[in-house]
Amino acid sequence: MLSAEQNDLITRTGPGTPAGSLMRRYWQPAALVDELSGNRPIKPVRLFGEDLVIFKDEHGRYGLVGRNCPHRGTDLAYGRLEDGGLRCPFHGWLFDVNGKCLETPAEPPESNLCANIKQKAYPVAEKNGILFAYMGPGAPPAFPKFDCFIAPDSHAFAFKGMIECNWLQSLEVGVDPVHTSFLHRFFHDDDPSQSYGKVFRDVTRDSDMPMSRIMREFTRPRIEVEPTEFGFRLLTLRQISDKSTHVRVTNLMFPNGFVIPMSREMTISQWHVPIDDEKHYWYAIFTSFGAPVDKDEMRRQRLALYQLPDYVPNRNKRNDYGFDPHEQESETFTGMGADINVHDQWACESMGLIQDRTQEHLGTSDKAIVAYRKLLREAITQAGKGETPIMVLDESKAAGITGPAAVDGIGPSDDWQGYWQRSEADKRQGASWIS
Repeated sequence: MLSAEQNDLITRTGPGTPAGSLMRRYWQPAALVDELSGNRPIKPVRLFGEDLVIFKDEHGRYGLVGRNCPHRGTDLAYGRLEDGGLRCPFHGWLFDVNGKCLETPAEPPESNLCANIKQKAYPVAEKNGILFAYMGPGAPPAFPKFDCFIAPDSHAFAFKGMIECNWLQSLEVGVDPVHTSFLHRFFHDDDPSQSYGKVFRDVTRDSDMPMSRIMREFTRPRIEVEPTEFGFRLLTLRQISDKSTHVRVTNLMFPNGFVIPMSREMTISQWHVPIDDEKHYWYAIFTSFGAPVDKDEMRRQRLALYQLPDYVPNRNKRNDYGFDPHEQESETFTGMGADINVHDQWACESMGLIQDRTQEHLGTSDKAIVAYRKLLREAITQAGKGETPIMVLDESKAAGITGPAAVDGIGPSDDWQGYWQRSEADKRQGASWIS
C-alpha cells in the first residue's frame, strides 16, 4: 500500500514530473515503422503528455518535432513533405528532422528570422519495426544488445495496442507471474500445431504438456526475484512432481519494459509507453530463435483484433470487452475471448484511469511488483540528484548487456537453475543469427 504522494510520484510522467524526467532519459517507442509506410509518412503522436509529429523525409530520415508550428501555432500534422523537411501549409515555414528552420519563404530575402527559429525536435532511431525517440537531456544513451534489437529483420515482428489507463498498471501486470493462472486460464488446450503467434497456446519446452494446462493446474508458484544490470530476472517455479518443476524465466527491462517467452522458439519484448497519464500504448517486438517470423500471419492475426489508425482493440470497455457469460462457464476464465491482451486490458482498465494504490493489499505473490516499485523510486531519486540511473548506458556498458534469457520449460526439481541456463544456451545455439 502506497501513500497518495508515492502513487503520484511513480505514475505521473508529464513534462517536469520526477518520473517523466526519469523516463525521458531512455529511448522510448514513439510509433511503428508500419505507421509511416504509406504515401504520406506523417503521423501525429502524443508521448509523455507532449503533442508531436513523427515523419520520414524524402531522404528516408525520421524526425519527431513539436506539433504546433512556432510561427502561429498551426498543426504540422497537416504539413507537406518536401525540400528536405516538413513544411507548414499556413505560411510555408520548413523544418528538417532536427527541428532546424530551413525556410521562411514569405519573409524578405535578407531576413535572418529563419536562423533564429528552432522547433522542438527529438532524435529518432529505428529498431526492428519500432521507431524509438529520445526525449531527455544531452546525448542519447546507447541501446543494449538485447536480442530484440540485434535480431535480423527476418526474425522480428513489431506491433502495438492502446490501453486506456495509466502505463504503470500494465507494466505491473507484465511482472506479475501469478495472474496467468487465472486471468489467462483456458479450460481447453489447443493443438500446438495451430498455436503459431498465440501466447500460452504452445507446449512447454522439454515436455508435451501445454503451457495453458500448467498455468491452469498449478496456481501457487514459488517466485524468485534476482537483481540484474538491466533490472531484474523473475523465476517462477511450479512444481509438477517431486522430480519435475516447471520453470518460467521472465525479465523486467528497466524502466518500462519486460521480456517473456511466447513459445519454445519466440520471445516478446514489450514496453508500456505513456501517451499521457491516462492512456498508453503497449509496443512489442516478437523475436524468433528458430525459423524466420511469418510476418504476414502475425500481422493478419493482430490486425483482425485492432482498429486502425490508433490501434484500439475491437474488444474494449465500450463493449464490455466482448464479455460472454456462457464462454466464462466453459471456455475461458474471463469470458472475454482468447486474446490475452484483452484480458490484460480489462484488468488494467478496470483499476481506473490511475489506480489508487492507497487501497490495495499486496501479498507474497506480489514480490516482483514490490521490487519494481522500489527500483523505480530509487532511480527517480538518482535522476533528481543528477546521478546516472540504471540502464542509462554508454557504448561500452551497452555492449555487455545481452539477452536476456526467457525460458518456459519443465526440468529437474533439484537443478532448476542449471536447467533454465542450459535451455537458454540451447535455444541461442540453435539461432542462426546469433554469432
